[in-house]
Amino acid sequence: MLPRLHQHPWMDADIEAFRDQVRRYINAELVPHLDGWRRQGYIPREVWHPFGEMGFLLPEMDEQYGGPGASLAYQLVVQDELAKAEVPANSAVHTIAAHYILDYGTEEQKQKWLPKLTSGEMLAGIAMTEPGCGSDLKAMRTRAKLDSDHYVVNGAKTFITNGYTANLLVLAVRTGDEATKGVSLLVIETENLPGFTVGRRLEKIGQHASDTAELAFNDMRIPAANLLGGVEGKGFGQLMSQLCYERMLLAVPAAAVIERAVELTTEYTQSRKAFGQTIADFQNTRFKVAECATVAHVVRTFVNDCTQRLLDGKLDPEAAYMAKWWCTEQQCKVVDECLQLFGGYGYMIEYPIARLYADSRVQRIYGGANEIMKDLIARKVFD
Repeated sequence: MLPRLHQHPWMDADIEAFRDQVRRYINAELVPHLDGWRRQGYIPREVWHPFGEMGFLLPEMDEQYGGPGASLAYQLVVQDELAKAEVPANSAVHTIAAHYILDYGTEEQKQKWLPKLTSGEMLAGIAMTEPGCGSDLKAMRTRAKLDSDHYVVNGAKTFITNGYTANLLVLAVRTGDEATKGVSLLVIETENLPGFTVGRRLEKIGQHASDTAELAFNDMRIPAANLLGGVEGKGFGQLMSQLCYERMLLAVPAAAVIERAVELTTEYTQSRKAFGQTIADFQNTRFKVAECATVAHVVRTFVNDCTQRLLDGKLDPEAAYMAKWWCTEQQCKVVDECLQLFGGYGYMIEYPIARLYADSRVQRIYGGANEIMKDLIARKVFD
């Protein structure tokens, strides 16, 4: 059993009761289907509707838009429990997209889309990355040209989480030639949309239940009223403004996976025997598990502190960058150490530790590669 952390101020009785509800729902309604979803390569969109109806999809959404109006801590608890259960981060992308609309949409846009996103009637994705443009959004080439009361969109996106299953996308496009001031966000409803094509569902090392797709736009016409906020050239700032929250949506699952890996390894090494004793009886095993348990404790402490600062409105971007890169690095290291203690079984995909190993690797890449996080931190250090 991992050392018990001191109770953080944000972890009150209501949140713990909510956590228990989320955990029971995930274990009963999602986990039994995970193997099938991994094999088919996606979680059906319909799965998220009852999840939303239970108040788990966007618990932080304002009551006027169909949500409970809870704090962001409730969403982070949902992501924590999903990660522990090996459910991929599709709903994390959904909440980020919803927050763009909540924070920057016109009131008409909020009323149109947020209730459906909250209930799970609609599943959202974010289309930023292009074949030649990852972290460098200034290199974006997908273009939207205003034609009367519509934008005509041409271009392509890749590595889009929920790209296959989402029916609403927050799409980053170029509406002008200036590097950052030429970027805008369009909200598009994709069902039966002429000019919109979902290409390949991409095969990945891990996260097999999470659909990741290529998208193409060929003279796709989108109402000008779908321009997020109603003003061109605000997209880059809108994308950058959510970074603290988005980084926590990666750091929290990192802490959860580390803890789960240590739990799995502790259980396995106590039951597996070699040379007349359990694997846990070997000093090397005990030292390795002690090291991993220590990392789990430190990561969770850091994440809890960042969560509190986020809720208080005091989480600075540099701390969020640190949480993203460091916690995900520790996630990969700990899962690797734990897998080693499983021996050959750790390499078998039927064992959760093998899946955690494969699923963890992308944490250091998406949401801003860790090298980008370090560069951003260094800019502040050397400022």
